[in-house]
Amino acid sequence: MSSSDSAALRPIPEFDGVHQIWPRGKRLEAIRDAASTYRERFLNQGQVRAVKSVDIAAAPYPARFAFQGYSVNVNPFISIINRMFVIQFDGFDGTLKTLVWEPTVAAGSAEAPFYDKLQRFARRLGLESAFVDYYNDPDQVLPRLGLTNADVDYISFDHLHVQDLRMILGSSEPIDGESAPRQPLFPNAKLLVHRKELGTFDAMHPMQWAWYVEDGMRGVPEDRLEVFDGDVELGVGVSLLWTPGHTDGNHSLVVNTPDGVWVSSENGMAADSWQPELSRIPGVRRTAAFYGREVVLNANTLEDSLDQYDSMVKEKTLASPSPRNPQWRQVIPSSECANRKRQWPVVPTYSHGGLDYGTITVPARPTTVPGTAPEPG
Repeated sequence: MSSSDSAALRPIPEFDGVHQIWPRGKRLEAIRDAASTYRERFLNQGQVRAVKSVDIAAAPYPARFAFQGYSVNVNPFISIINRMFVIQFDGFDGTLKTLVWEPTVAAGSAEAPFYDKLQRFARRLGLESAFVDYYNDPDQVLPRLGLTNADVDYISFDHLHVQDLRMILGSSEPIDGESAPRQPLFPNAKLLVHRKELGTFDAMHPMQWAWYVEDGMRGVPEDRLEVFDGDVELGVGVSLLWTPGHTDGNHSLVVNTPDGVWVSSENGMAADSWQPELSRIPGVRRTAAFYGREVVLNANTLEDSLDQYDSMVKEKTLASPSPRNPQWRQVIPSSECANRKRQWPVVPTYSHGGLDYGTITVPARPTTVPGTAPEPG
């Protein structure tokens, strides 16, 4: 399904054709201009009803990837904290919608070749628990907010690295080692996924292999997928922007709140990534200035580093200045470099923390009398 085939999604015309402009310097400026133009229209459309973020888990990550090799590292590994967001907004059909962004299941992430090999190595050294911390299970977050998992309309990830979608969307066949097919965590939710990201599973390139879960989409029902192209709006105050580079089908969450626009992305690992000129991480500011670069990439997979650079400029152009500290733009990493003493000096110069706006609303649910069918409509 393309974005134009879905009544739920609207394409964003401001970005039409900008990713095809040549030469590359002109493409970057066209993307920046389009993001600035769209930002004004997006701000005037209205705000989401509520946004809540929850930390899911912390996992090890090579420090040399986190800031494109610019940082001076004492410890070869840092910890990154995976966040899940619950967003409620008015759909274009006038009904309340609930989106869960980044509901990572840690057991699925461990199946990705990179983490599988890392865990085996750590197990041999007796260090398996040194890096990994578990905070919350995605399927237990909604009840604490007054919702059920059946209330979720959409789920999405900025890309599908380290995701076993069978554990989230359910499967028609058992996962290896299990006796029965998985049931979905969110029984009524569809996965919003960019067509290029989904297509990666059809033919994996060796440069992509280490970070994707093999067979992570096998047996996932096709009717659980809402596939889109390019940049799309989901409803009032919430959009998914195509931000290719880290992966071909990478996309970023954009929400409008009482504090302005927030962008969530894994293109960078900390606020420093989008504003290296403010960074106090040794090496980051100086190296970025030496090369004349205004962003610093999360560089574990460079499917296209120029595209990723352009995408980060797109993100920071959309994001509003923070009311708490106006020199920082409101870009919040979906996986953020943790602030831990053991990984000093690679600690964020500034962290926005979590997001907490509005009040989560329990959607109207059909009432039933035992032995009868639900009322139509």
